[in-house]
Amino acid sequence: MTVYIDGENLTIEEVHRVSRNHEEVKMAEVCREKIEISRDVVEDKLDGEEDVYGINTGFGDLANVKIEKEKTEDLQKNLIRSHSSGVGDLLDKDVVRGTMLLRANTLAKGYSGIRMKVISLLIDMLNEGVHPVIPSQGSVGASGDLAPLAHMSLVLMGEGEAFYEGERLSGEKALVSADLEPIELKAKEGLALVNGTQIMTAIGALTVHDGKRLLKAAQIAGAMSLEALKGTDAVFDDRIHQIRPHQGQIDCADNLNRLTSDSEIIESHKDCDKVQDPYTLRCMPQVYGATKDALSYVEDILNTEMNSATDNPLVFPDGDVISGGNFHGQPIALSLDYLASALSEIGDISERTTDKLMYKEESGLPRFLSENEGLNSGFMIAQYTAASLVSENKVLSHPASVDSIPTSAGQEDHVSMGSISARQAKEVLENVENVVAIEMMSAAQGLEYHDKIPGKGVKVAYDHIRERVDPLEKDRPLSGDIKSIKDSFKAGDLIEKVEDAVGTLK
Repeated sequence: MTVYIDGENLTIEEVHRVSRNHEEVKMAEVCREKIEISRDVVEDKLDGEEDVYGINTGFGDLANVKIEKEKTEDLQKNLIRSHSSGVGDLLDKDVVRGTMLLRANTLAKGYSGIRMKVISLLIDMLNEGVHPVIPSQGSVGASGDLAPLAHMSLVLMGEGEAFYEGERLSGEKALVSADLEPIELKAKEGLALVNGTQIMTAIGALTVHDGKRLLKAAQIAGAMSLEALKGTDAVFDDRIHQIRPHQGQIDCADNLNRLTSDSEIIESHKDCDKVQDPYTLRCMPQVYGATKDALSYVEDILNTEMNSATDNPLVFPDGDVISGGNFHGQPIALSLDYLASALSEIGDISERTTDKLMYKEESGLPRFLSENEGLNSGFMIAQYTAASLVSENKVLSHPASVDSIPTSAGQEDHVSMGSISARQAKEVLENVENVVAIEMMSAAQGLEYHDKIPGKGVKVAYDHIRERVDPLEKDRPLSGDIKSIKDSFKAGDLIEKVEDAVGTLK
């Protein structure tokens, strides 16, 4: 398939497909005229006497320094070189690809004053697999993600470094290896490439995509635990949720109801003397539903941002060039801090449910899910691991957006820290994936001690896990089992099989 970009309609699913499946990218032909008109405005400004920020002036606190016309190209090169000051671990390849896609998409809107050939080279690099080396740290989130985007832009100039076919090469060699040629940046073009929120938005988009899948996996794990712990499905009754009609809550209750439908285990203890289940089982629709609503909110914010013009100044077809603040990452920073908290809550309830499976008094199952207790520790330390990850998430969920440190000699006196929000949300997601995998592994072991058939969706999930992970009969290293289960739902295999049985989970 081919993803067409036009600056208006890009989706998170398309970002996922280009970033991870390497689908081809093309620009819609409708963009060409808008891009050319915008570039003509820049050329006209260069020929005039007016001082226009970023075209014939310096940057940031140097905005009042006039640049002679013959030096405007050097100005753009110097901008990219000086701003390439990032540090830390490198961004993952999928994030780099997502960033390139998003930057090309916003430039395609036609408000950046950039030539068509610059955008075309960015798209060609994406399609040919030339991936700039981009350090993850250095952005304060206004004026956008300057430092990391500058590292991306170096490669278009034939500088910096890039990965190509598994090798780390100089930017020039990577381009030549892919039969591409570097470009000489003209006036405004360097600024157009770096002034935007594409790093934080790319990380956020991929995290939302993965978060939606993780939430489905968490509900499957929760349904498995409920059955292993002989919980009731009465709490999924639609009448409860219709009179508190948060959509996420309604949807998750329906999902859990279908996952546990036709359960012989639940049917066998409907008349027991137990009055209520713990909140971890009883309140899954309310807790997971709240996270589902949060994911929907953040997705809406990111969809808007992905299709916005976020650089400065903006070049309008009527000839106006206006300096504004669309580069400021605050909408993304706030929403990604919210995302981190919402994903963290999945881990919170999942770990507590795993803990319930460890107590014989609570579960009616062998202690730590091991029959030869004492000689064997069973799943004791797997629960420790989940607890440590949940605790780590408490730190990572502290909102980065509440901080601001002035930059550029006080000119940029309020910044968003949005890239930090994004990286924290991604780390939280990765921690919670392991927490949910541990719950699935533990719940599958708990189901070993039932002689009746679990619900339709639970049975499919259990069978799928058992194809990859054997029951625990005596102690063995569990790290590989955790990874195998995590990889299965990350790839979508487990979820797809369950949905084939119970219908698409909402």
